[in-house]
Amino acid sequence: MPNFTVIDEEFICENCGTKVNKLGYSCRNHCPICLHSKHVDINPGDRLQTCHGILEPIRLETNSKKGYVIIFKCKKCGAIRKNKVAEDDNMELVIKLSVNKDY
Repeated sequence: MPNFTVIDEEFICENCGTKVNKLGYSCRNHCPICLHSKHVDINPGDRLQTCHGILEPIRLETNSKKGYVIIFKCKKCGAIRKNKVAEDDNMELVIKLSVNKDY
């Protein structure tokens, strides 16, 4: 199991420019407006990844323990990453991801 470093910090989304506030109940991983993230971690929260590409949401999966999980693909290196849907995420985009079967 990879190490998990708890980091819940504000950031500016590099995809849409939104100022994203802390999540407050867990670690903020992606923008709740456009659902994009940044490829900065090797293990959650470690900030050791040197790619720093934009992680684009490509589909949605369900997990019996985590609920809905967004699958991301890095636009720079192609890596696949996963993260839980947050309570304040744009549900219209989450629903659109649930029917995306292109990947």
